[in-house]
Amino acid sequence: MRRATILHLAIIAVLITAATSQAPPIRYINHTVGDNAGWFFNSTTNTTAANYSSWAASQTFNLGDYLIFRTSSNQTVIQTYNLTTFKNCSIDHSSDNDTVVYNGGNTVFDQALTIPVPLTIQGPNYFFSDANDGIQCQYGLAFEINVNRGLGLPPSLNQPPPPPYREPPGPDSASPPITIPAGGKGLGNDGFKNGLSVHVIACAVLFALLAVNGGIGVVFS
Repeated sequence: MRRATILHLAIIAVLITAATSQAPPIRYINHTVGDNAGWFFNSTTNTTAANYSSWAASQTFNLGDYLIFRTSSNQTVIQTYNLTTFKNCSIDHSSDNDTVVYNGGNTVFDQALTIPVPLTIQGPNYFFSDANDGIQCQYGLAFEINVNRGLGLPPSLNQPPPPPYREPPGPDSASPPITIPAGGKGLGNDGFKNGLSVHVIACAVLFALLAVNGGIGVVFS
């Protein structure tokens, strides 16, 4: 009896652990990269302030979460979905569709920065610093994560893409053709009805002028 009770308790504990580990998240989370160490690199010793791969392995990331980079202008924050870009520690052959630079080209040295990065793409996400011609990345200022669906994107991050841009018509573009409605009547043209034409009217006027000036003999019977 006692052994059966222990077995039942063990099974219940396993089921509770499994249910807890698979429970969906109940809120979005801000993850501070590197915890208290932040996102820093010592250029003198070529060392990072933390082991960022180990830090990432200890976290669970979902859509709608944010990564908070507490850093300075001495480092950059690159987010990419391109594994080749990540392995090369360079954005030279990346595209706007797969890579985002959050702190590139800053000209103020050692300026404190806090950079929030939303997680909006499910699956592998890669992060690195390309400062010092990629040396920071090569010496460990880089990590990769896997983003789960979780609660899905919140409305603030789930906006539809803008409509595709269309070039407005230029001044030399052709005007649309005018459609003549049924009945033979054009736009604003109500004259010359009942078969009369410009040629007939012109001949009549010329004939009258000649008759007045005596150019034609008119005989009345």
